[in-house]
Amino acid sequence: MLQVPFIRDNKEAVIAGLAKRHFDAKDLVEQVIVLDEERRTLQSKLDNTLAESNVISKEIGILYKSGQGEKANALKEKTSALKESSKTLTEDLNTTAEKLQNLLYQLPNVPHESVPAGKSEEENEEIFNEGEVPKLFDGAQPHWELAKKYDIIDFELGNKISGAGFPVYKGKGARLQRALISYFLDKNTAAGYTEYQLPHLVNEASCYGTGQLPDKEGQMYHDSRDDLYLIPTAEVPGTNVFRDVLLNESDLPIGITGYTPCFRREAGSYGAHVRGLNRLHQFDKVEIIRVEHPENSYNAFFGMVEHIKSILRELKLPYRILRLCGGDTGFPSAMTYDFEVFSTAQDRWLEISSVSNFETYQANRLKLRFKNSDGKNELAHTLNGSALALPRVLAGILENYQTENGITIPDALVPYTGFKTIE
Repeated sequence: MLQVPFIRDNKEAVIAGLAKRHFDAKDLVEQVIVLDEERRTLQSKLDNTLAESNVISKEIGILYKSGQGEKANALKEKTSALKESSKTLTEDLNTTAEKLQNLLYQLPNVPHESVPAGKSEEENEEIFNEGEVPKLFDGAQPHWELAKKYDIIDFELGNKISGAGFPVYKGKGARLQRALISYFLDKNTAAGYTEYQLPHLVNEASCYGTGQLPDKEGQMYHDSRDDLYLIPTAEVPGTNVFRDVLLNESDLPIGITGYTPCFRREAGSYGAHVRGLNRLHQFDKVEIIRVEHPENSYNAFFGMVEHIKSILRELKLPYRILRLCGGDTGFPSAMTYDFEVFSTAQDRWLEISSVSNFETYQANRLKLRFKNSDGKNELAHTLNGSALALPRVLAGILENYQTENGITIPDALVPYTGFKTIE
């Protein structure tokens, strides 16, 4: 979340920055400043009360030792009143601090200065495009038809077992899925990321730490009995590895990668764009996460972008990169680039990765700090990206690599699949 001193010292800039998201922050920012003033006033009164109580307590001890019990007893009455006052002040302070925290949870991150203003995905900027769109034969099919034709993904069986949005991968479809996971992990570890196997259920504190709560509460599967959430992305458990951690400056940068299934309710999703693998309730994803020094986080951001480019080049998939406008940028993100692969059979772009720099927003929630060269504790920057989300990568491969006789496997994946075609 945003830091209160930053809001207080940059009030107009925060309001203007959040306006890029079409988010009217004026009232919330004013409330934050007022509550923070109340909190600081209460804290000052409490500190003074406790200090006065300590002074008097020492004085009482001296009086008793010198035989002045009557004066000591009179002062004891005063300390009782001070203790009662400090108790009331503490309660008021906690209440005010909680109100302030809840207000801060409602404020999204301020977009980076390069992020364009805009309301929706229609106003995102295409900044890069690479790869040749293949010319398919007459009668080429979308991936959901190919999946049925070659018996590699069974959507109806998934619907029977769980419901819509839970496909069953079979035979070479399952092997191709596993091959992609291994390939992505190998590419990431070769680039210096440490592989982690992460929990698929997380507690409430973890969801608040990365900004999924309270913003995305309706999109997450929740087990109310144990108060645990199914992860919507490996970003949540992966970034929370560093919650309440104080690092040394020499520890930075840190990069981790992990494969997890991801679970999203996707409430309100409907229409042709959700067919097949386009939008699922359960899907697989390999994530990369970085903890960076603030001075290096945007160098790291663009390094992550180049890393994902290198994977897509090896897979020989046509893709483009979009710089998201303010209104389409995720709640905790300062800047996000989306990667989209072109689905030739569907004649549309499919999102396959988002790379985001959260700057200090998540770190402030997580209390993720490092001791800088001056010996002071400083908030780190956090970043994450999909490298890659599997469903639409798989859809792109099936559709773009289809021939009249079968589906060719990209050369980079053959060592992982053990086969060159699906026939």
